[in-house]
Amino acid sequence: MLSRRLILIARGRALAASRADAAAMSKGWKVASSYSQRAKFHSTNLLKAETVKVPQMAESISEGTLKSWLKQPGDPVQADEEVATIETDKIDVSVNAPAAGRITELLASEEDTVSVGQDLFRFEPGAVEDAAPKEQKSEEVKETQDPSEPKDQQVDKSTPPPPAPTPEQIRKPDPAGVQGGTAKKEVKETSKPAPAPKESKEQPAPTPRVPGSRNETRVKMSRMRLRIAERLKESQNAAASLTTFNEIDMSSIIDFRKKYKDAVLKEHDVKLGFMSAFAKASCLALKEIPAANASIEGDEIVYRDYVDLSVAVATPKGLVTPVVRNAETMNFVEIEKEIAALGKKARDGKLTLEDMAGGTFTISNGGVFGSLYGTPIINLPQAAVLGMHSIRERPVVVDGQIVIRPIMVVALTYDHRLLDGREAVTFLVKVRDYLEDPRKMLLSV
Repeated sequence: MLSRRLILIARGRALAASRADAAAMSKGWKVASSYSQRAKFHSTNLLKAETVKVPQMAESISEGTLKSWLKQPGDPVQADEEVATIETDKIDVSVNAPAAGRITELLASEEDTVSVGQDLFRFEPGAVEDAAPKEQKSEEVKETQDPSEPKDQQVDKSTPPPPAPTPEQIRKPDPAGVQGGTAKKEVKETSKPAPAPKESKEQPAPTPRVPGSRNETRVKMSRMRLRIAERLKESQNAAASLTTFNEIDMSSIIDFRKKYKDAVLKEHDVKLGFMSAFAKASCLALKEIPAANASIEGDEIVYRDYVDLSVAVATPKGLVTPVVRNAETMNFVEIEKEIAALGKKARDGKLTLEDMAGGTFTISNGGVFGSLYGTPIINLPQAAVLGMHSIRERPVVVDGQIVIRPIMVVALTYDHRLLDGREAVTFLVKVRDYLEDPRKMLLSV
């Protein structure tokens, strides 16, 4: 009987030991699996890290200047969010994140010249969680405050209490000593006269004062400004430029605009200006003088039966000329809508190369800035450019009487290699006649 009991006790102890070994083994497997999961997480992140390259910008653009980083290492990004801006000689190119993730490394610095296909930055794709740390922090703040206490008596328990004062700090100073000995010492010390500073024998000569500032600031030219300067100088060197002037009585077109501008704004949500009238008049005149819409390519002259009208727009970065395609087929309202859309894109820096490519004739309106006279420069390879100026009231003779009329001076700069003086003057007279009597535009006479 006793031996049976001993056998059962031994079996029980062996069973308990085997269970303990099994628990320890399972705990070890759990720890090992957590380490393996961590290793797996980090390895997958490393494998998922991507390198973003400088995108293809255009056929004629192979490099640009990295103007600014909008994100820094560690910043989260969403899909298609702008990360950097590259400036070229024609447009600004945005570099966007291909997917949501986090920036890990920047591979170029601002103002560096970067080429198409060059490594630009690295990022780790994945879901971005920004709200978790803030929620965790707010929960920690709530835990450190006791809700049972009043708000004005709540104390942050996470901060340690101030240390207890030492016996030396508790000991009060002797008032008699402070008022007696210390005060007397201070009186004695203050009664002594301060030593006079030694005068230097050599004194520097006073610099002569110059009225006004003499500072100078050097700023690196942007790629667009460099390209504009290059194109303008190229035009002056290549074209045989000549400018002819004329005056336009704007009374009829001003009355036309006053009569219909409110109806156009209400019906089409666009302002009726003078640019559409000049564009339409130019298109009609270009049909009659096709050489003004032509260009030289090698030893050939290219004539066109369409008008792609380049409109000069001033932007903070320089002058750009977006193109209104097939302007000859448009009416006043359609031209105004297209010019307004292109002008907004230009001011917002959203113009693309397709918006500025081509162009067969250019109109430049310096009158919006108050210009009275000017000689615009030809936008090569075009043959001519029409310059508008400000409207001024002037005395003119009409039917033998001196009257006051609103007058605009217009200028046509043309390439004498393509246009003779007769054709250039005829073109400008046609534009004047159409604008002084807008009804002729409907009749094409």
